[in-house]
Amino acid sequence: MPPPPPAKVFAPPHVFGLEKSQLLKEALEKDGRVPRGREDVQRLLKLHKDRFRSDLQWILFCADVPSLIQEGPQCGLVALWMAGTLLAPHSDIPLERVVQVAMERGYTAQGEMFSVADMGRLAQEALGCQAEVLCGGLGGPNRDHVLQHLVAGHPLLIPASYDEDFNHEPCQRKGHKAHWAVSTGVLLGVQAVPGLGYAEDPELPGLFHPEPGMPHQPPSVPEEGSPGAVYLLSKQGKSWHYQLWDYDQVRDSNLQLTDFSPSRAADGREYVVPAGGLQAGLCGQALLLRPQDSSH
Repeated sequence: MPPPPPAKVFAPPHVFGLEKSQLLKEALEKDGRVPRGREDVQRLLKLHKDRFRSDLQWILFCADVPSLIQEGPQCGLVALWMAGTLLAPHSDIPLERVVQVAMERGYTAQGEMFSVADMGRLAQEALGCQAEVLCGGLGGPNRDHVLQHLVAGHPLLIPASYDEDFNHEPCQRKGHKAHWAVSTGVLLGVQAVPGLGYAEDPELPGLFHPEPGMPHQPPSVPEEGSPGAVYLLSKQGKSWHYQLWDYDQVRDSNLQLTDFSPSRAADGREYVVPAGGLQAGLCGQALLLRPQDSSH
């Protein structure tokens, strides 16, 4: 009898630039050039304070996650790894493990992730968390669901197009600049701050934070169609810093992920693209993640 075929062995996943990214981060932190989470958020809010409507008061909900710079097309896996620090905070799951599971399951070839559904399955297996695929865009009835999710301190993974040439802002490129980010905070513009459990920021008048360890009354979510009243606090694998994005801009960018990048299609590499392309895999979709023991 012929010998049985050898078992399929997966080579250890190559995580592009991971060691370099971590070493660079450690060096920059020692040099004081990678700010701690809260300081980075304060810097960002001060930088953008002129964008905030003066007729509103503002409440910031933010759960801090570490930064990691990607190298190669691994934005989604890096965003998922960042989210994992909130979902399984004591498990210290390495990025290599996330990449390995994605490759073994056939979700990716180069680190790319062009399917929100696959990302959800990967999150459940690699991080042991709950994953809810959101379809139909970030607006309409989904909007309140997304905002309450962020107010509760849970991460949101969003595919959209981001302009690398202009402050990494969401843009409309039909998926040619398709990229993943993780949102872990939301800035809400409200008519009045609820009376229970909030404190005004000592450096930014009109900005309020939930007081740690104190019960707080949930705020009323700004109505859809109220411009400039909701901002997402997000991170992505091309910057050490938090980004502050207008919610409607992210919503619109997420809805136009329809075309596979021509430059990527012509680069000679293999990619895992779902049947139906980006239109089926990413367009109008996002991923809400919760710890396994979360009840909401």
